[in-house]
Amino acid sequence: MISPDFKARVTGQKTVWSAGAYDALSARLIEQAGFDAVMTSGFGVSASFLGQPDAELYTMSENLAVVRNVASVVNIPVIADIDTGYGNPINVMRTVREFEAAGVSAVIIEDQVAPKRCPICVGGVEVIPKEEAISKIEAAAAARRNPNMLIIARTDVVDGAEAIERGKAYVKAGADIIQPISKCFNSIDGLRAMRKGCGVPLSLQVLGWLEELAGNRIEVIHIVGGGSKSDILNQFTADACQRQVVAGPVEATALGNLLVQVRSSGELSSLAEIRSVVRKSTEVVTYEPGKAEPWEAASARFVKWRLA
Repeated sequence: MISPDFKARVTGQKTVWSAGAYDALSARLIEQAGFDAVMTSGFGVSASFLGQPDAELYTMSENLAVVRNVASVVNIPVIADIDTGYGNPINVMRTVREFEAAGVSAVIIEDQVAPKRCPICVGGVEVIPKEEAISKIEAAAAARRNPNMLIIARTDVVDGAEAIERGKAYVKAGADIIQPISKCFNSIDGLRAMRKGCGVPLSLQVLGWLEELAGNRIEVIHIVGGGSKSDILNQFTADACQRQVVAGPVEATALGNLLVQVRSSGELSSLAEIRSVVRKSTEVVTYEPGKAEPWEAASARFVKWRLA
Protein backbone atom coordinates (compact mmCIF):
# COMPACT_ATOMS: atom_id res chain seq x y z
CA MET A 1 0.00 0.00 0.00
CA ILE A 2 1.30 3.44 -0.92
CA SER A 3 1.54 5.53 2.23
CA PRO A 4 1.40 9.34 2.18
CA ASP A 5 3.56 9.23 5.32
CA PHE A 6 6.54 8.02 3.31
CA LYS A 7 6.40 10.96 0.93
CA ALA A 8 5.88 13.34 3.83
CA ARG A 9 8.92 11.96 5.61
CA VAL A 10 11.17 12.22 2.57
CA THR A 11 10.02 15.67 1.53
CA GLY A 12 10.07 16.76 5.18
CA GLN A 13 13.85 16.26 5.26
CA LYS A 14 13.85 13.12 7.40
CA THR A 15 16.48 10.52 6.60
CA VAL A 16 14.97 7.21 5.51
CA TRP A 17 17.12 4.14 5.97
CA SER A 18 16.30 1.21 3.72
CA ALA A 19 17.92 -2.13 3.04
CA GLY A 20 17.68 -4.17 -0.14
CA ALA A 21 15.65 -7.37 -0.42
CA TYR A 22 15.59 -10.07 -3.05
CA ASP A 23 12.46 -11.94 -1.95
CA ALA A 24 9.69 -11.92 0.62
CA LEU A 25 11.78 -13.60 3.35
CA SER A 26 14.64 -11.12 3.14
CA ALA A 27 12.09 -8.29 3.15
CA ARG A 28 10.63 -9.56 6.39
CA LEU A 29 14.09 -9.74 7.96
CA ILE A 30 14.67 -6.13 6.96
CA GLU A 31 11.38 -5.05 8.48
CA GLN A 32 12.08 -6.97 11.68
CA ALA A 33 15.50 -5.33 11.91
CA GLY A 34 13.82 -1.95 12.18
CA PHE A 35 14.60 -0.35 8.82
CA ASP A 36 12.31 2.43 7.66
CA ALA A 37 11.77 0.92 4.21
CA VAL A 38 12.75 -2.03 2.05
CA MET A 39 14.17 -1.75 -1.45
CA THR A 40 13.93 -4.57 -3.93
CA SER A 41 17.43 -4.95 -5.32
CA GLY A 42 17.98 -5.58 -9.01
CA PHE A 43 21.30 -7.22 -8.14
CA GLY A 44 19.61 -9.45 -5.59
CA VAL A 45 16.61 -10.35 -7.72
CA SER A 46 18.77 -11.27 -10.70
CA ALA A 47 21.05 -13.40 -8.56
CA SER A 48 18.37 -15.18 -6.55
CA PHE A 49 15.84 -15.54 -9.37
CA LEU A 50 18.19 -16.37 -12.26
CA GLY A 51 21.61 -17.00 -10.73
CA GLN A 52 23.01 -14.35 -13.08
CA PRO A 53 24.64 -10.92 -12.74
CA ASP A 54 22.62 -7.71 -12.61
CA ALA A 55 22.33 -7.09 -16.34
CA GLU A 56 18.57 -6.66 -16.82
CA LEU A 57 18.27 -10.31 -17.83
CA TYR A 58 14.96 -10.78 -16.04
CA THR A 59 11.81 -9.33 -17.58
CA MET A 60 9.57 -6.63 -16.21
CA SER A 61 6.95 -9.22 -15.24
CA GLU A 62 9.52 -11.40 -13.46
CA ASN A 63 10.72 -8.44 -11.42
CA LEU A 64 7.13 -7.43 -10.76
CA ALA A 65 6.31 -10.89 -9.38
CA VAL A 66 9.09 -10.59 -6.80
CA VAL A 67 8.11 -7.04 -5.86
CA ARG A 68 4.45 -7.97 -5.49
CA ASN A 69 5.38 -10.78 -3.09
CA VAL A 70 7.58 -8.42 -1.09
CA ALA A 71 4.89 -5.74 -0.86
CA SER A 72 2.34 -8.29 0.35
CA VAL A 73 4.31 -9.38 3.42
CA VAL A 74 5.68 -6.14 4.89
CA ASN A 75 4.08 -3.13 6.50
CA ILE A 76 6.83 -0.66 5.64
CA PRO A 77 7.24 1.24 2.37
CA VAL A 78 8.67 -0.70 -0.57
CA ILE A 79 11.03 0.97 -3.05
CA ALA A 80 11.29 -0.91 -6.33
CA ASP A 81 14.28 -0.97 -8.67
CA ILE A 82 12.77 -0.89 -12.17
CA ASP A 83 16.10 -0.69 -14.00
CA THR A 84 15.72 1.25 -17.28
CA GLY A 85 11.94 0.92 -17.31
CA TYR A 86 12.13 -1.99 -19.77
CA GLY A 87 11.88 -0.08 -23.00
CA ASN A 88 10.97 3.32 -24.38
CA PRO A 89 8.69 5.91 -22.69
CA ILE A 90 5.57 3.94 -23.60
CA ASN A 91 6.99 0.85 -21.90
CA VAL A 92 8.00 2.99 -18.93
CA MET A 93 4.40 4.12 -18.50
CA ARG A 94 3.14 0.57 -18.27
CA THR A 95 6.00 -0.42 -15.97
CA VAL A 96 5.25 2.40 -13.54
CA ARG A 97 1.54 1.60 -13.45
CA GLU A 98 2.16 -2.10 -12.84
CA PHE A 99 4.54 -1.46 -9.95
CA GLU A 100 2.27 1.21 -8.53
CA ALA A 101 -0.58 -1.29 -8.59
CA ALA A 102 1.67 -3.74 -6.72
CA GLY A 103 1.78 -1.24 -3.87
CA VAL A 104 5.28 0.25 -4.02
CA SER A 105 5.90 3.67 -2.51
CA ALA A 106 8.69 4.58 -4.92
CA VAL A 107 10.41 3.37 -8.08
CA ILE A 108 14.00 3.87 -9.18
CA ILE A 109 14.58 4.34 -12.91
CA GLU A 110 18.04 4.80 -14.39
CA ASP A 111 19.50 6.37 -17.52
CA GLN A 112 21.68 3.50 -18.69
CA VAL A 113 21.56 1.98 -22.15
CA ALA A 114 19.38 -1.16 -22.13
CA PRO A 115 20.09 -3.81 -21.17
CA LYS A 116 21.78 -2.17 -18.21
CA ARG A 117 24.73 -3.46 -16.19
CA CYS A 118 25.40 -3.06 -12.50
CA PRO A 119 28.12 -0.37 -12.25
CA ILE A 120 29.70 -2.03 -9.21
CA CYS A 121 30.35 -5.17 -11.26
CA VAL A 122 31.98 -3.63 -14.33
CA GLY A 123 34.53 -0.97 -15.16
CA GLY A 124 32.11 1.34 -16.92
CA VAL A 125 28.58 1.65 -18.25
CA GLU A 126 26.93 3.55 -21.10
CA VAL A 127 24.09 6.03 -20.67
CA ILE A 128 21.39 7.15 -23.05
CA PRO A 129 21.27 10.75 -24.32
CA LYS A 130 19.93 13.23 -21.77
CA GLU A 131 16.85 14.14 -23.83
CA GLU A 132 15.87 10.49 -24.14
CA ALA A 133 16.26 10.02 -20.40
CA ILE A 134 14.15 13.12 -19.75
CA SER A 135 11.35 11.71 -21.88
CA LYS A 136 11.34 8.51 -19.82
CA ILE A 137 11.14 10.44 -16.55
CA GLU A 138 8.31 12.54 -17.98
CA ALA A 139 6.49 9.35 -18.99
CA ALA A 140 6.95 7.88 -15.52
CA ALA A 141 5.59 11.02 -13.86
CA ALA A 142 2.62 11.15 -16.20
CA ALA A 143 1.79 7.48 -15.70
CA ARG A 144 1.53 7.38 -11.94
CA ARG A 145 -2.00 7.65 -10.62
CA ASN A 146 -1.13 8.25 -6.96
CA PRO A 147 0.89 11.43 -6.35
CA ASN A 148 2.26 9.89 -3.15
CA MET A 149 4.30 7.37 -5.12
CA LEU A 150 7.78 8.82 -5.58
CA ILE A 151 9.93 8.68 -8.68
CA ILE A 152 13.64 8.30 -8.00
CA ALA A 153 15.69 9.19 -11.07
CA ARG A 154 19.12 7.60 -11.09
CA THR A 155 21.94 8.83 -13.27
CA ASP A 156 24.86 6.54 -13.99
CA VAL A 157 27.23 9.22 -15.28
CA VAL A 158 30.46 9.49 -13.30
CA ASP A 159 31.28 13.13 -14.03
CA GLY A 160 29.99 15.27 -11.18
CA ALA A 161 29.07 18.29 -13.28
CA GLU A 162 27.19 16.18 -15.80
CA ALA A 163 25.42 14.30 -13.03
CA ILE A 164 24.19 17.57 -11.53
CA GLU A 165 23.07 18.81 -14.96
CA ARG A 166 21.13 15.61 -15.57
CA GLY A 167 19.71 15.68 -12.05
CA LYS A 168 18.32 19.17 -12.57
CA ALA A 169 16.73 18.11 -15.86
CA TYR A 170 15.21 14.98 -14.30
CA VAL A 171 13.67 17.03 -11.48
CA LYS A 172 12.15 19.38 -14.03
CA ALA A 173 10.77 16.32 -15.84
CA GLY A 174 9.00 15.15 -12.69
CA ALA A 175 11.50 13.23 -10.52
CA ASP A 176 11.02 13.59 -6.76
CA ILE A 177 14.45 12.29 -5.72
CA ILE A 178 17.79 12.02 -7.51
CA GLN A 179 20.20 9.12 -7.12
CA PRO A 180 23.82 9.44 -8.28
CA ILE A 181 25.81 6.22 -8.48
CA SER A 182 28.49 5.67 -5.86
CA LYS A 183 31.32 6.13 -8.36
CA CYS A 184 30.23 9.68 -9.22
CA PHE A 185 31.38 11.52 -6.09
CA ASN A 186 34.10 10.75 -3.56
CA SER A 187 33.45 13.47 -1.00
CA ILE A 188 30.70 15.16 0.97
CA ASP A 189 31.33 18.38 -0.95
CA GLY A 190 30.30 16.72 -4.20
CA LEU A 191 27.09 15.48 -2.64
CA ARG A 192 26.36 18.92 -1.20
CA ALA A 193 26.77 20.42 -4.66
CA MET A 194 24.34 17.93 -6.16
CA ARG A 195 21.79 18.38 -3.38
CA LYS A 196 21.94 22.14 -3.74
CA GLY A 197 21.90 22.05 -7.54
CA CYS A 198 18.98 19.65 -7.87
CA GLY A 199 16.93 21.07 -5.01
CA VAL A 200 15.44 17.71 -4.02
CA PRO A 201 16.44 14.90 -1.65
CA LEU A 202 19.20 12.51 -2.70
CA SER A 203 19.08 8.73 -2.61
CA LEU A 204 22.45 7.06 -2.10
CA GLN A 205 23.74 3.54 -1.90
CA VAL A 206 26.24 3.06 0.91
CA LEU A 207 29.37 2.01 -0.96
CA GLY A 208 33.07 2.77 -0.91
CA TRP A 209 34.01 5.79 1.20
CA LEU A 210 30.46 6.16 2.49
CA GLU A 211 30.78 2.81 4.25
CA GLU A 212 33.47 4.34 6.45
CA LEU A 213 31.07 6.90 7.91
CA ALA A 214 28.93 6.19 10.93
CA GLY A 215 25.21 6.42 10.37
CA ASN A 216 24.78 9.28 12.84
CA ARG A 217 27.46 11.27 11.00
CA ILE A 218 25.60 10.83 7.74
CA GLU A 219 22.32 11.97 9.25
CA VAL A 220 23.75 15.24 10.59
CA ILE A 221 25.27 16.33 7.27
CA HIS A 222 23.40 19.46 6.27
CA ILE A 223 23.51 22.11 3.61
CA VAL A 224 21.96 25.54 3.60
CA GLY A 225 19.46 26.01 0.79
CA GLY A 226 16.25 27.89 0.32
CA GLY A 227 16.66 29.65 3.64
CA SER A 228 16.58 26.49 5.73
CA LYS A 229 18.65 23.52 6.65
CA SER A 230 18.00 20.30 4.75
CA ASP A 231 19.35 16.79 5.15
CA ILE A 232 21.64 16.14 2.23
CA LEU A 233 20.92 12.44 2.36
CA ASN A 234 17.21 11.85 2.73
CA GLN A 235 17.15 8.24 1.71
CA PHE A 236 19.81 5.60 1.99
CA THR A 237 20.08 2.09 0.71
CA ALA A 238 22.46 -0.11 2.64
CA ASP A 239 24.10 -1.73 -0.36
CA ALA A 240 25.69 -4.51 1.62
CA CYS A 241 22.22 -5.52 2.71
CA GLN A 242 20.85 -5.48 -0.82
CA ARG A 243 23.65 -7.81 -1.91
CA GLN A 244 22.46 -10.64 0.32
CA VAL A 245 21.29 -12.30 -2.82
CA VAL A 246 20.88 -15.97 -2.18
CA ALA A 247 21.21 -16.51 1.57
CA GLY A 248 19.51 -19.78 2.47
CA PRO A 249 17.70 -20.75 5.68
CA VAL A 250 20.97 -21.52 7.45
CA GLU A 251 22.19 -17.96 6.93
CA ALA A 252 18.84 -16.30 7.58
CA THR A 253 19.31 -15.95 11.35
CA ALA A 254 22.84 -14.60 10.98
CA LEU A 255 21.71 -12.16 8.32
CA GLY A 256 18.79 -11.02 10.45
CA ASN A 257 21.06 -10.42 13.43
CA LEU A 258 23.50 -8.40 11.36
CA LEU A 259 20.71 -6.30 9.89
CA VAL A 260 19.59 -5.47 13.41
CA GLN A 261 23.17 -4.57 14.32
CA VAL A 262 23.55 -2.19 11.37
CA ARG A 263 20.22 -0.47 11.97
CA SER A 264 20.50 -0.14 15.75
CA SER A 265 24.16 0.84 16.04
CA GLY A 266 24.50 2.99 12.94
CA GLU A 267 27.97 1.54 12.46
CA LEU A 268 28.31 0.97 8.74
CA SER A 269 31.47 -1.06 9.27
CA SER A 270 29.09 -3.93 10.03
CA LEU A 271 28.19 -4.02 6.34
CA ALA A 272 31.44 -5.89 5.67
CA GLU A 273 30.26 -8.62 8.02
CA ILE A 274 26.95 -8.87 6.19
CA ARG A 275 28.77 -9.37 2.91
CA SER A 276 30.79 -12.21 4.42
CA VAL A 277 27.61 -14.10 5.32
CA VAL A 278 26.95 -14.89 1.68
CA ARG A 279 30.29 -14.03 0.05
CA LYS A 280 30.39 -17.26 -1.96
CA SER A 281 26.88 -16.65 -3.25
CA THR A 282 27.66 -13.16 -4.49
CA GLU A 283 30.89 -14.27 -6.14
CA VAL A 284 29.14 -16.71 -8.45
CA VAL A 285 27.00 -14.00 -10.00
CA THR A 286 29.60 -11.30 -10.66
CA TYR A 287 31.30 -10.55 -13.95
CA GLU A 288 34.50 -12.48 -14.59
CA PRO A 289 36.29 -11.42 -17.77
CA GLY A 290 37.55 -14.47 -19.60
CA LYS A 291 34.84 -16.66 -18.13
CA ALA A 292 31.91 -15.33 -20.10
CA GLU A 293 28.58 -17.09 -19.95
CA PRO A 294 26.84 -17.70 -23.31
CA TRP A 295 24.71 -14.56 -22.92
CA GLU A 296 27.85 -12.51 -22.27
CA ALA A 297 29.45 -13.81 -25.44
CA ALA A 298 26.31 -12.93 -27.37
CA SER A 299 26.24 -9.45 -25.88
CA ALA A 300 29.88 -8.89 -26.83
CA ARG A 301 28.99 -9.82 -30.41
CA PHE A 302 25.71 -8.01 -30.83
CA VAL A 303 25.70 -5.22 -28.22
CA LYS A 304 29.47 -4.69 -28.01
CA TRP A 305 29.58 -4.54 -24.24
CA ARG A 306 32.83 -4.04 -22.38
CA LEU A 307 33.10 -6.64 -19.65
CA ALA A 308 36.00 -5.07 -17.81
